[in-house]
Amino acid sequence: MTKYANKHRGEISAEIEGEHYRLCLTLGALAELESAFGDTDLLALAERFEQGRISACDAILVLGAGLRGAGHVITNEELSCLQINGGAGGYLRLVVELLEATFAPAGEQQAGKS
Repeated sequence: MTKYANKHRGEISAEIEGEHYRLCLTLGALAELESAFGDTDLLALAERFEQGRISACDAILVLGAGLRGAGHVITNEELSCLQINGGAGGYLRLVVELLEATFAPAGEQQAGKS
């Protein structure tokens, strides 16, 4: 898979364990998150993340869904054992970047993100 993300499709790029990945919260990935969090719809899911509180378990669920949404075959258990530069802060930055790419209106995503 390509390491380059198409921000217009809600994709981001990430380096995990020294490998480049593309992540995308597709409709299927969002449905996976709705089910995991017990949310009833996309609005409830978006409101959950707007609160700004993300646990380590939340991060695994979001990043796992994003990887699978981009076509990578990986379980949440496998993902939980991988390292990202920046430690916990690195994981959180990836989650925030992916959520912004997914839920921010076009043109409102942070400049310079790919």
